[in-house]
Amino acid sequence: MNLNMKSPELLLAQIQGLSGNAGDLNQLRNYLKQSEEYLQTESARLPPFLEELDPAAHSLGYLYILEASTSALVKEQANDFMLKIARFIKLCTAEQIRLAPDKFVSVCRRFKDQAVSCDDPMRGVSPMLIALRKLQTSAEHLTTLHPDFLLLCLLSKSYKTGLSILDDAIYDVDQPRDLLLYCYYGGMICIGQKQFRKALELLHNVVTAPMPIISAIAVEAYKKYILVSLIHLGQFSAVFPKYTSSAAQRNVKNFSQPYIDLASKYETGKVSELETFVQSNMEKFESDKNVGLVKQVVSCMYKSNIHRLTQTYLTLSLQDIANTVQLGSPKEAEMHVLEMIEEGEIYATINQKDGMVRFLEDPEEYKSCGMIERMDSSIQRIMMLSKRLTMMNESMLCDATYQGKVGKERPRFDFDDFD
Repeated sequence: MNLNMKSPELLLAQIQGLSGNAGDLNQLRNYLKQSEEYLQTESARLPPFLEELDPAAHSLGYLYILEASTSALVKEQANDFMLKIARFIKLCTAEQIRLAPDKFVSVCRRFKDQAVSCDDPMRGVSPMLIALRKLQTSAEHLTTLHPDFLLLCLLSKSYKTGLSILDDAIYDVDQPRDLLLYCYYGGMICIGQKQFRKALELLHNVVTAPMPIISAIAVEAYKKYILVSLIHLGQFSAVFPKYTSSAAQRNVKNFSQPYIDLASKYETGKVSELETFVQSNMEKFESDKNVGLVKQVVSCMYKSNIHRLTQTYLTLSLQDIANTVQLGSPKEAEMHVLEMIEEGEIYATINQKDGMVRFLEDPEEYKSCGMIERMDSSIQRIMMLSKRLTMMNESMLCDATYQGKVGKERPRFDFDDFD
């Protein structure tokens, strides 16, 4: 076979002739890799030849031509190629595109970038989800397309679609930065759906991830982590877990001081002081695009103060609640109490006739069918994680590189010391 291609026609013939089985596909991959320079040179002549190929049967060859053809898109061609890429993503064969993952990622990212530049991120959501599923070698594999998909979901406010991949148990990661962006964007999607517990988990993963130097992603995640902690937990702890990188422990707070100060103001329980602080730092919160979360923090301070009252009083009038937590009227107090009851944050009844609120104990006795199912699900998940950790530990212990490193670092015993 002549590897020095002289025409697109010869390229087309090789793709059609070598797409039948695994052995031929490996030969075709080598052939296409050696022809990349030619493909880039002839990129303007290649688009018509895509019509001669089947995206499913000739996925590998189609991918190489598509990648070269879209390397220098002009505005007039953009829509046509977006349609071609979306169709290719839908029809391509996973086994073939995994032979050239970098090419596939490149094409998908051009598609994503075009969707964003056209201010139509929704157009990219479904194709990108299909793309990452085809690129995955297993459900535990985090591909480099995961963050791109989540970004499109954020920009298009398709939060529920984004949530569809956030419950996957991830153990295999292509690039560390992909994991940071996956957790950061995932945390923002959970915030959009008010799933604050899951958001805290994902943002926590970003801040505590191993990193040799401080990451801008970690800084932004830490700011949101502080705000979500106040909203969901009513408090924030500035103490880092021991496994947090020294780079994060030394530097992340230096870039987040207004947020740490906000948490300190929140802990005083004085709404007026918190509101004054927010107004004086509004420019910073706006530049970070965190104004919405900051406003939720202020709103949650009223709820936090009401929650404190449940620990002291059995009954209290709506007027007293309004006065104590600095609300404008008993009506506002009633609205906050009702919202907290609906969300399960407190247990109480309101007597509309005399305007009295009676605080109740938690009625959950932890013996309902629903609660047992939740507990069983949690136990099963913990057992699965334990099994997975054991397998990873055993695999690491058998790794020659790890053994060599541990062997060098292990202290040498001088047996004379035992005499």
